[in-house]
Amino acid sequence: MRGWSIPLGRWAGVELRVHAFFPLLAFVLIGISGSDHWPRGIALFLLLAAAVATREAARLIVAAWYGLRIRAFLLLPFGGLFAWATPDSQNAANSGTAQYALALAGPIANLGTALILGAAIRGAAAGVQLFALPLLAPDALLRSIVWMQALLGLLHLVPAYPLDCGRLVRTHFARTHGLSPASRAAAGLGQALALAAMLGGMLLHNPWLVLAGFFIMIGAQVEDQGVFFQSVVDTVRMSEVMLTDFATLSPSDTLTDALARCVHSLQDEFPVVRGPQLVGIVSRQRIVEALRNDGNGYIQSVMSRAFQIARPDDTLGLTIRRLSGGHGLNLIPITDSGRVVGIVSVQNLMTSMSLLAEKRRFDRQESGD
Repeated sequence: MRGWSIPLGRWAGVELRVHAFFPLLAFVLIGISGSDHWPRGIALFLLLAAAVATREAARLIVAAWYGLRIRAFLLLPFGGLFAWATPDSQNAANSGTAQYALALAGPIANLGTALILGAAIRGAAAGVQLFALPLLAPDALLRSIVWMQALLGLLHLVPAYPLDCGRLVRTHFARTHGLSPASRAAAGLGQALALAAMLGGMLLHNPWLVLAGFFIMIGAQVEDQGVFFQSVVDTVRMSEVMLTDFATLSPSDTLTDALARCVHSLQDEFPVVRGPQLVGIVSRQRIVEALRNDGNGYIQSVMSRAFQIARPDDTLGLTIRRLSGGHGLNLIPITDSGRVVGIVSVQNLMTSMSLLAEKRRFDRQESGD
């Protein structure tokens, strides 16, 4: 989700991001409206943002109703993409009644809102032609209020992944082919339909159809990359990427002694052990800050006792979720029978993964020979 996206902070423990093309869409709509009517282009953008907010609010309510935990949320012009915090939440969102509730919540919210707005406008301003063409136009904002909601709801009834109906198609494929192959097939179908929409929009001179196809294709690519990444991390064990040559500290070490150890280590964070038992984690930054502010002391007074551990047989996907658990630390000790046998950190993870890929490629070549 981090590629081509802008962080918006965290809310209720969920990382919020918006795709970079979403705010840029405002300039596109200004161009469609013309330089003389740029406020109307901004108004159209705000109507689209309101329609997206309506559907995503409904989906978040449904997710909370089913007890699904969300780790991150990426906002696109056609809606949002969820990254689930736990495997149980991911599995529940892709099976049972939760998948249908999530798929229907957005369209129902948009279409219901369109009906309410349409009835209110009819009652307050009977002269507004709600069914006149074009349905979305900068010089007909009252009509656009209704149809922005309605068309977004209808859009998600198209079986193009990652739209809501496309997710149900993926679930159907997954029952016989597995989740990863089904996701890749559904993403390919979504990209094909998106390309058809873009070409159709060009032929019909319909910019909205072009924009819809363009953003559906982006969403399908994001989902496809996510599925590929998930399929990779679920096959990697921590024993394959953990660092086995690492330094530890003792809770009875002084801060000055620990700082001297930091000078001769590339680690940013250190496991703190008492004998074979892991009792905490401390970062070099915390050591330096404590020395500056309070003078010399002991590691046990500054170490963090809130940490996660992993086992050598745990998957990388599970460990990544632990790294994003919100403790403010980027290191997970790998323990076996209570003894620290390795560490995994964000600092070394990408290098270890790259080297592991090279090792696996070399092993395949040797086995082929």
